[in-house]
Amino acid sequence: MIEAVLWDFGGVFTTSPFEAFARFEQARGLPPNFIRTINSTNPDRNAWARFESAAIDAAAFDEAFAREAEALGHRVRGADVLKLLSGAFRPRMAAALATCKQHYKVGCITNNMKRADAPPPRGDDERADQAARVMALFDVVVESSVEGVRKPQPRIYEIACERLGVAPQHAVFLDDLGINLKPARAMGMTTIRVTTEDQALAELSAATGLVFP
Repeated sequence: MIEAVLWDFGGVFTTSPFEAFARFEQARGLPPNFIRTINSTNPDRNAWARFESAAIDAAAFDEAFAREAEALGHRVRGADVLKLLSGAFRPRMAAALATCKQHYKVGCITNNMKRADAPPPRGDDERADQAARVMALFDVVVESSVEGVRKPQPRIYEIACERLGVAPQHAVFLDDLGINLKPARAMGMTTIRVTTEDQALAELSAATGLVFP
């Protein structure tokens, strides 16, 4: 029996930053998936992992990411990558969250950086308001920058379940990255990898029995 629905934020309620990464790489003449390659090299201790765990600040991340990029053959500043993180908002996913909240506990598990280090939202104030309205719906928000652990470390999923008062076996978790879903699935959660809104909402409907327009 499902008691809670847990959500990632970026790549779920917004389009994936990978699309922006690809445009950046093409414009700079970089190899395809170069940024993702940097982020997947030494994933537990690289600049990205340390930044999202609040072990380093934005200035240190900028330099550390550049060094990691250079080690792979090209120079890319971390600050330039941070500017690519804000995707287009997905209102249907936000509406699905509101529907789920009427029937289940809802929580967010997000890898992020300290608010002081986060880049300003792309676009106008409307997008920032949309994000704020989504975050206000959650019963629990578990942030890597606050907890000092990040997905896919199992502890961050345990924290979310403990604070919601549910066993992992009674939770659904949506994320756009398979690597983040693997430990959740091993703990017993029903997992949904978000690739498109239609696909994700169809799988969420099958898992919960709810109908999403």
